[in-house]
Amino acid sequence: MKKYLDREAKTFGDWAYLAIAKHFNKILKHENEVLKDKDPEELHQMRVGMRRLRSAIVGFSPALNFPKNADEKKVGQVARILGKLRDIDVLGDILKHWYQSDLPQNEKKQLDKALEVLTKQRKSTFKQVREILEDRIYINLKEAFQNWLENPTYQEIAEIDINNILPDLLLPQISKLLLNPGWLVGIKFQEGEVKFPDEWDKKQVEEILNRQGTMLHDLRKEAKRSRYNMELFTQFYSDAYQNYVKDIKDLQTVLGDMQDSFILAEFITEVFEKDYSTKMPTLTEKLADIRYHKWQEWKELQRKFLNSKNRKDLHLTVLRSSQVTT
Repeated sequence: MKKYLDREAKTFGDWAYLAIAKHFNKILKHENEVLKDKDPEELHQMRVGMRRLRSAIVGFSPALNFPKNADEKKVGQVARILGKLRDIDVLGDILKHWYQSDLPQNEKKQLDKALEVLTKQRKSTFKQVREILEDRIYINLKEAFQNWLENPTYQEIAEIDINNILPDLLLPQISKLLLNPGWLVGIKFQEGEVKFPDEWDKKQVEEILNRQGTMLHDLRKEAKRSRYNMELFTQFYSDAYQNYVKDIKDLQTVLGDMQDSFILAEFITEVFEKDYSTKMPTLTEKLADIRYHKWQEWKELQRKFLNSKNRKDLHLTVLRSSQVTT
């Protein structure tokens, strides 16, 4: 497999090659350790590699001529199974280290029961991970990428200078992010102007999250896609661009933490087959506290991204790419 291009990267196709090679090699680097299942960080890194590879395929798709076994849907199929195991690991870590030590003894016992169930689920899910990594789907996928990297083929547009088309690649996804209805959670319009409500208490925040939490979850996924897409091209941009990438990453993190608290609550409810709040009032309160705290962080980011000047500046920043060489 080629490790580098034979020439300085200048074209759309050149940069596509570098991105595909980087993320595919990351996947291979962690594969054996994932199968050994000794360090959850190995799984995390392989999953990140899968996500980044999928993002690169989508982002550079106009330039690429891939074999059918290397399409983004097959990458996504493997990534989803790795993601199921990673989600269990994250949930287990949250239960063990974020909550368990601060709970009264009777609630710790309840949490121990939940952890036992989670351990059984993890064993079953790891079996699925092993099966997919030993399946022909994954083997064919690897072979297809290895063959392409040895002998890459492209669409005609791959010959264009990368600097000439960066905004065209980035702005469609940025528009999807900025137009996502999740930005409107908890606000109102008055004569076409956004009106932010007065400060809400914890109960009001819980009510709106119960009603519209799925919209924020969808916004988080759009933020993740936008961040991965933008991070493919950070070397072409100034600090202003990097700051927007950071803001989008912060948005993804804040909304992800909110989502994790809901997933944890749903899991515990499933374990005990009923509402856990009466059995575990301390845990219930801690989850609500976290959501309320994250809501404050979310409101700051919401104001920033709904500000008309900031939205225009983001578009202008993407339009101002600079010449870069490898």
